[in-house]
Amino acid sequence: MSTTLRPSDAARTETERVVLPRRGRRRAPAPRRPGLLKFGYWWWALPGILFVIGIHYVATSIGGFFAFTNWTGIGAFELIGLDNFVKIFQDPTKLGALGNTLFLAFGSVILSNILGLAFALGLNRGLKSRYVLRTLFFMPVVLSPLATSYIWKFIFDYNGPLNLALRGVGLGNIARAWVADPTWAIWTVLVVLVWQNIGFAMVIYMAGLAAVPVEIEEAAAIDGANLWQRFWHVTLPSIRPAVAIATTLGLVNGLRVFDQIMALTGGGPAAATETLATQVYKQSFALGNFGYGAALALLLTLIILVFAVVQQRVTAGRSEES
Repeated sequence: MSTTLRPSDAARTETERVVLPRRGRRRAPAPRRPGLLKFGYWWWALPGILFVIGIHYVATSIGGFFAFTNWTGIGAFELIGLDNFVKIFQDPTKLGALGNTLFLAFGSVILSNILGLAFALGLNRGLKSRYVLRTLFFMPVVLSPLATSYIWKFIFDYNGPLNLALRGVGLGNIARAWVADPTWAIWTVLVVLVWQNIGFAMVIYMAGLAAVPVEIEEAAAIDGANLWQRFWHVTLPSIRPAVAIATTLGLVNGLRVFDQIMALTGGGPAAATETLATQVYKQSFALGNFGYGAALALLLTLIILVFAVVQQRVTAGRSEES
């Protein structure tokens, strides 16, 4: 009995038949059961969903509940209604902490956004060293706020490098203990915040500038617009979403400032640098007034929530205009 070989099979040797796969149609894989696969996806996501619900929502809700109690962290507690919030707005120290919080938030967001936008515009050009400069300017963002704040505390010390430099140029009368001065302590915190947030704003603005068409700027230049006119009428309107995002995120970070203050001043001198975040920590863990601390934390959360909602509204409105 003889077997007739096809020309393609005849051209292949015995070794090729064993080593090389046959050319032809491949069998389609067996279809999977979509119901079981989707069910498996839900099981994989379930631990993460439970973790988010437990940490973010359940814990926040419990903390919000204790804001209306006089709980000390140990033992029983009583519901006291809005007494904690009335006490907050009747305490000059807490009102000062609220003012410091808003001052640091708005001051840091204004300065860091202006400087971040300036650096982004400068590094958006064809500089040979732009990649190195971007890394150097962004590096403070990824460094530990606590560690860098201790370095800044050494710089602002009475015998630190800043005062030594001032004395060296004949300005010794300006030298002072910056972090121990009630007038200047809040400004030292602001300097550290701005220094650490410039790189974050710069990255956001660089992403926005990358989406601006070069042809529009070239057309404006041909029409006779100078550098400032091109920036104000062409570049800035094109990066409005980036401005909204950088501003809102900067405000949220400024409202939550804690590490820099605890490292630089600890809230002093004479409560000159106290914020809502530092007061939450001191009332809850140092003094044991967990109910009062929860009320301060809830107030801070509501302020942050207001800015987050405003950011969503502004971003959505400007996206529709675009």
